[in-house]
Amino acid sequence: MKLTPTKYIWMDGKFKLWKDATVHLITHTLHYGAGSFEGIRFYDTPNGTAVFRLQDHIKRLFYSSGVIGLKIPFTQKQVCDATVELLRKNKTKSGYIRPISWYGEGHMGLDPSGAPVNIAIACWPWGAYLAAETIRVMTSSFIRIHPKSTRSDAKINGHYFNSVEAVLEVKKAGYDEALFLDFEGNVAEGSGENIFMVKNGVLITPALGSILSGLTRDAVMSLAKDLGYKVVEKKFKLADLYKADEVFLTGTAAEIVPVRVIDKKTIAGWKERPVTRALDKAFKAVISGENRKYKKWLTYIK
Repeated sequence: MKLTPTKYIWMDGKFKLWKDATVHLITHTLHYGAGSFEGIRFYDTPNGTAVFRLQDHIKRLFYSSGVIGLKIPFTQKQVCDATVELLRKNKTKSGYIRPISWYGEGHMGLDPSGAPVNIAIACWPWGAYLAAETIRVMTSSFIRIHPKSTRSDAKINGHYFNSVEAVLEVKKAGYDEALFLDFEGNVAEGSGENIFMVKNGVLITPALGSILSGLTRDAVMSLAKDLGYKVVEKKFKLADLYKADEVFLTGTAAEIVPVRVIDKKTIAGWKERPVTRALDKAFKAVISGENRKYKKWLTYIK
């Protein structure tokens, strides 16, 4: 997906022009993948531009960085403040934010000890990540990364080659998005989203352990309970998913996306999808600032 550049990127404490925010070829993370990143949405609301769950995303960035021994040379508050100032300077009302930390230039070998640590934040206007109103999903032949091979709950740069492989595979087959199973054959998640199914009015989503603990996933679970739906986190198989009344994906980039087909099997209630529609409406009320209960999730750019 082609991006529209903004004017500034924050990099190691300074604002640089987009074209000048570069890294050297001999950058440790470029070669070995040991970096961490986040994806954050910001929205144009009636009360001004608002970032969704900024503090929670930056907290997870620091967690993911810590997993690989990467000590970010700024506090979480400093990174949050830099994000807000970046949006002010770029004057972009809605879009996507990408904070990223990495081991830098001049250090080779698998042990990153002693390598410099860098951090940057970029933002740009961005519309729908999955453009169709409803999507077709294919189960990938690749499984979700094994939780005993890595810290699968962290957003580590190198983890996402797993997703790249899966997306290339399913796009070649004519599908919109990939679905991963875990090492036990249970439904795990999409290439960049969590997954929910609805059966008899109950929301069911894979339990933590082999998936990323998504912040949109967490938001949807809270909103579902507010609306009176029961939410269950448990392991389940593809056969269960095929029989669901509704299926949808959640993620920062994707937001809430209904699924109409999985592996050539049509989801029974994809047209009506009352639960998905109710949750989507509730989510939009949060990100627009209408739902005051969750005003803590919005950071306004003043």
